[in-house]
Amino acid sequence: MNQTLWLFAGIGLLMVLATLVGKLLAWRKGNDAVIANLNARINAWWVMVFAIGIAFMFGLYGVILLFFLVSFYALREFLTLTPTRDSDYLALVAAFYFALPAQYLLIAIHWYGMFSILIPVYLFLLMPILSSLGGDTTHYLERTAKVQWGLMIAVYCVSTVPALMTLNIEGYEGRNLMLIAWLIFVVQLSDVLQYCCGKLFGKHKVAPKLSPSKTLEGLIGGVLLATMLGAGLYWITPFTPWQAALIALLVNLLGFAGGLVMSTIKRDQGIKDWGHMIEGHGGMLDRIDSVCFAAPVFFHVVRYWWA
Repeated sequence: MNQTLWLFAGIGLLMVLATLVGKLLAWRKGNDAVIANLNARINAWWVMVFAIGIAFMFGLYGVILLFFLVSFYALREFLTLTPTRDSDYLALVAAFYFALPAQYLLIAIHWYGMFSILIPVYLFLLMPILSSLGGDTTHYLERTAKVQWGLMIAVYCVSTVPALMTLNIEGYEGRNLMLIAWLIFVVQLSDVLQYCCGKLFGKHKVAPKLSPSKTLEGLIGGVLLATMLGAGLYWITPFTPWQAALIALLVNLLGFAGGLVMSTIKRDQGIKDWGHMIEGHGGMLDRIDSVCFAAPVFFHVVRYWWA
């Protein structure tokens, strides 16, 4: 509990500092678009930090409820912006009213064996069966892949975050919330630092056709800085400093890859953001795209080597 309080106190101080810097820049630069976007992001971060803090107060079930809602809104965004047909109705009902609650229920009862294969095995087989019952062959393979991919990203990948609470790590009992805090803080901070380093030093585009705002300088600077901060926070994890650095590097690179993949899907659909749920951040998927790709790998690395 003391570590949790110290961590959130530190995050609170960072948020206050960021808010003051944002206000100062706005006062000096006026209505600059970049500064306005930065302040919108900071305001949204206050809301997200508050929501995570409230969830942490209620332990496992609070965290499960929070990420259940995150998955619900993320899945809704994904399936809304990747159109399906009337014949996919049964598959969509199964996705929202069976797959989503079942996945989080399995985490709540600590059934790892079923939690780990429900979506990537059983639901991957069930979804095309249900879609085929509609008798519509138009773009059948594409439609089925959209529902499957939406479940994997928005439900399976996101659900591995609260699943960290189910791990039994010797000498780390009762502190699993810190693993979640470490993962989210490091990956999200990497996004912020990549954005800042890109704005300050960015010259070479990493993937101009997919995500014009991502630069090589931003990627290197953001990942390295977030990796060092992740290593510095080793004391809230079961990792040694060098282990924390390696794992931070891994999840930061996966986070970048996740953002790139989700940007590719958006470009394919001809949209800029997944939604407008969060001011300055677009939709839910715009905010968690990096976590989606980092979380499942992080969960299984910790489970295999430490649990």
